Amino acid sequence: MQLIEIVSDTNTDPQVVARAAAFARHIDRLPLPVASKPGFLVNRILMPYLMEAVLLESEGVPAPAIDKAALNFGMPMGPLELADTVGLDICLHVGEILGQHFGQEVPARLKSLVAAGKLGRKSGSGFYQWQSDKRGDPEKGGYNSPGEPEIIDRLMLRLLNEAMACLREGVVSDADLLDAGVIFGTGFAPFRGGPMHYIQSRSQSALHTRLIDLKSRFGARFMPDPNWNKVG
Repeated sequence: MQLIEIVSDTNTDPQVVARAAAFARHIDRLPLPVASKPGFLVNRILMPYLMEAVLLESEGVPAPAIDKAALNFGMPMGPLELADTVGLDICLHVGEILGQHFGQEVPARLKSLVAAGKLGRKSGSGFYQWQSDKRGDPEKGGYNSPGEPEIIDRLMLRLLNEAMACLREGVVSDADLLDAGVIFGTGFAPFRGGPMHYIQSRSQSALHTRLIDLKSRFGARFMPDPNWNKVG
């Protein structure tokens, strides 16, 4: 990825931040100033999206259908293929750390795969079977087909809601930096302009209403961040 997060705390010397940013530019990377908070920006925003994909798969939605929905939205890789590529043990570790901070449970499905030694591409099996570094069949069959629009909403609204929270908490200083960071750090569909731009283009109030609907059906993980009522 092109992004390097430059993390600083209240006691960090500004000259150190400037030197780190200059080094990132020197090696042709994009430096993003972020506050020292759990997950920083990229992992903080990406993890709820990945966890929702795992929950969808555990409900019986076929892994290829989940990944295809994300690709059709414009993501460069489906979330379950991405999790397999990163390593399910790493996803579990990061998910547990962030879950402790933000009160979110890691899906049992992810824990069971890791416990069984199915770590993704590096072990040959995860959400998919892997052979010669090529993705094969999904690890198990599925039966639940909620429709692609709902799959996309569940995936992306977890991501967008976390973006709202990061902006409210000052993980980055403004919406433009957040959009740039998520595009260059996660591959978020560039033609959509980043999460904050996408929220405005699709109708912030409509997305907020959709979050409330999903919360009534799936629980508190879809609770709209307070920032939905302030940004606009």
